[in-house]
Amino acid sequence: MNSSLSHQSSKVIAIDGPSASGKGTIAERVAAILHRDYLDSGALYRLTALYAQQSQIDWSNEAEIASLASALPVQFSEGKILLHQQDVTQAIRDEKIGMGASQIAAFPSVRVALLQRQRDFLTERGLVADGRDMASVVFPDAELKIFLTASAQVRAKRRALQLGLPTHGASFEKILNDIEKRDAADQSRAVAPLKPVADAYTLDTSALNIQESVQKILNWYRIIKK
Repeated sequence: MNSSLSHQSSKVIAIDGPSASGKGTIAERVAAILHRDYLDSGALYRLTALYAQQSQIDWSNEAEIASLASALPVQFSEGKILLHQQDVTQAIRDEKIGMGASQIAAFPSVRVALLQRQRDFLTERGLVADGRDMASVVFPDAELKIFLTASAQVRAKRRALQLGLPTHGASFEKILNDIEKRDAADQSRAVAPLKPVADAYTLDTSALNIQESVQKILNWYRIIKK
């Protein structure tokens, strides 16, 4: 990392964690409270997976996926995510697209293609960034590093409620199975595996609501700022 980015990273709160741990909602609220910009890095990987699907490119084709990632026609506007000017905010949350995102995230060239795009979100306003390697790779000099987690059962329940599905039965079991598969893929990949860095605060949100989780992070932030 160059010295300029290292200096700027003193304005970054990096929040990592597995799928459906609540990191997106929590990170966005922390950013709003601290008047910082917000980066949902996972959306970039989901967008790349969706873009590849729309372009009829197989998720196993690393070279073509990396090429797509480097020229991703994405816009984040007023709470919406646009791909080629089309609103794909909900489309990228599909569980199949999530699995695709996990698959392509294992490719080194795809991660390289998206690395600078993620860093470009950091401005003088400061940034709250959530993802799976924000603290380990993208912003290793972040002022505050958080690793959010929750049990797979709790995360599956949250995802089901988010999708308006029952929290029991076949549809729930599929969501739980998909989350467990993605956990395994994210934790075992050779490049930037999902795990907390040594200097991260770990926060288990299984028994916490959004407001309580946000408050925990703000408390840690105030501690490091003293």
